[in-house]
Amino acid sequence: MSETGSGRLAAPDAVVERALEACGGAEAIVLVEDRSVAEVRFANNTTTTNGVRRDRSTTVVVMGGRARQRTVGVASRSGVVEVSDLARAAASAAAAATVAEDEAPLVAGDASADFADAAEETELSVFATVLSDLGGAFERAAGSGRRLAGFASKEISTVYLGSSTGLRRRHSQATGSMELVARSDDGGRSAWTGIGTADFTAVSVPALEERLVERLGWSERRVELPAGRYEVILPPDAVADLVIELEGAMSGRDAEEGGNVFSKGAGATRLGERLFSLPFNLRSDPAEPGTECRPFLAAGGSSGDVSVFDNGAPLQRTDWVQDGSLSRLRYHRARAAQSGARFTPPVDNLTLELPGATDGLEELVAGTERGLLLTCLWYIREVDPATLLLTGLTRDGVYLVERGEVVGAVNNFRFNESPLDLLRDTLAAGRPERCLSREWGEWMNRTIMPPLRVGGFNMSSVSPAS
Repeated sequence: MSETGSGRLAAPDAVVERALEACGGAEAIVLVEDRSVAEVRFANNTTTTNGVRRDRSTTVVVMGGRARQRTVGVASRSGVVEVSDLARAAASAAAAATVAEDEAPLVAGDASADFADAAEETELSVFATVLSDLGGAFERAAGSGRRLAGFASKEISTVYLGSSTGLRRRHSQATGSMELVARSDDGGRSAWTGIGTADFTAVSVPALEERLVERLGWSERRVELPAGRYEVILPPDAVADLVIELEGAMSGRDAEEGGNVFSKGAGATRLGERLFSLPFNLRSDPAEPGTECRPFLAAGGSSGDVSVFDNGAPLQRTDWVQDGSLSRLRYHRARAAQSGARFTPPVDNLTLELPGATDGLEELVAGTERGLLLTCLWYIREVDPATLLLTGLTRDGVYLVERGEVVGAVNNFRFNESPLDLLRDTLAAGRPERCLSREWGEWMNRTIMPPLRVGGFNMSSVSPAS
């Protein structure tokens, strides 16, 4: 049974129904995701490529075995699919699988009113204002010895979820980003800026350009500094680079098994423990203004924290850290029941705030006697899960601050730092704002972070990167 007889993509809700029917009455879940993507790239002060594409993925999850001895089989394909083949592949995988540790009753429910609605699509016209403004920015750059490069992308993902329990859910989610890099004609100076947004009419190219011009101006004076511990100021984008790693480590199972920084040993976790002296709050919330996201779980596979059995479960606000204390860790329903914890699935956004903080980045710089402004981090990797020690490099702008003013650019560094230590050593935080992690923005686009001034940041060695 194919989607259509002509090789065209059938209505996604119809694919869900046909796939469930092809499962022959077995407990099953079907996920169909339609993606519509528009992209434009530019380099050397001109637009280079653009295009629009649409793709689809279909996943069938079949539960085999008997109650309390359930197995799971998953089969997934892209494009036009033979749903009967996909159902057979999933059933075959379930028959060969070992007993699922994450077994739980499938989520029940009815059909949402919009389940049969068509998938939403995007087009290149969403960039009309941005491209018009970029034309002027390209002219100014060419006349001032600068070169602009970067890209803008908007994706609309529409997910359809159907279960043998009768549950039917649909959600359409728009995700966008724009990144700009400015370089001097000789290549010796560079600066990066980016923005995460689903609405490109709200993007101010002149504001992004002004930020890059300012940073290139700072780079006209060069200062060489050695490795060491420095007071640093991090803009929201760079804070997101590190705090996303903190949220990613919040696995309850790993903590109980001694595999991460939130383990207390002997099967216990650090839930309830004070992590930071400042009353930071770290949360995920599908209804967060400006970073709204899918309000139900859609998982094509199981992991230590996420279970296919939980597909369709509603997602709610999750306070990972409250008033500086660890409040939640990730658990699927089966592990949560086993551990006496609360079911806590992942949510596709992240907000860090210090209540009452209102300063901007400029005020944090003005309050720094001597330190480094780190505008961009990259190539971040975990070194030690027991301490959440990360290593990475600075890039596209490290600036020396003296007596509250930026006085020049310095060489790049390799750093070794834990986001836990980062927040412990924070001297001041500013107002949170929508931002874009350069390192992780492709996977976690919806972040709201404050700028931070941190007392000691370990620059472990000088880096030759430029």
